[in-house]
Amino acid sequence: MKANRWFSILAAGSLLSGAVYAGHEGDPHYTPAGFFDTHVCNWPEKPRFLMALFSTPRFDEVARVAVFAPDGTHVGDLDLTRFRSFKTATGQAKRAFIAHLDLPEKAIDGWYRAEVSLKDGSRVEAQDYVIHHFMAHPTGTRPAAGAADVPASTELRWDPIPGAKYYEVFLRNDWEGIEAAASGLLTEPRFMPPRGMLQPGGEYVWRIHARDGDGNVLLGDFNHGSLSPEMRFTVTGK
Repeated sequence: MKANRWFSILAAGSLLSGAVYAGHEGDPHYTPAGFFDTHVCNWPEKPRFLMALFSTPRFDEVARVAVFAPDGTHVGDLDLTRFRSFKTATGQAKRAFIAHLDLPEKAIDGWYRAEVSLKDGSRVEAQDYVIHHFMAHPTGTRPAAGAADVPASTELRWDPIPGAKYYEVFLRNDWEGIEAAASGLLTEPRFMPPRGMLQPGGEYVWRIHARDGDGNVLLGDFNHGSLSPEMRFTVTGK
């Protein structure tokens, strides 16, 4: 699977599994126009980067979202043609504009801000506190990449990652080209696929996303995370 496909699935999982949490008053991530968050990401396909997200029900009104580092350096703009559409629990339509931005040459901890310009000429500003820590990639994965004749009842496991409080597993049926499962947030380094998900003779690909938190008035949804490479395995035939 191409990296941008995993990116879309990961973004959707983040949005629907807790990125929008209660207690907006006094939370600098929220503005009347929407929610801003950033994550320091360590992915295998590219250099470490900053993932910036702006989620809003007023997507037709947004003209520009510019992201700035604590020292005022312009880090980049969100591409308003690249977004994920979703609905809230009440049925409200929203879009999340998402971008991978290069980390500043001299990355410093502090408040990153999004300057949101609306088409009526008004502006709002949101902030997210970023700590530049890089989370390690998962190790000790079981089954190992390339494993064959894996029992259909296998639990997917990996070694605990220092600093990770939550994990999420993405599992794909590689032969059929469809997503078999996303685990939701896990607090332990293991995931048992639902009974019947792994079929005899099937070939599957899985990845692990690790993160340091799940909703914080200072750090937003989470501050830093890592993503494993794709790992393939085949299930024992009949």
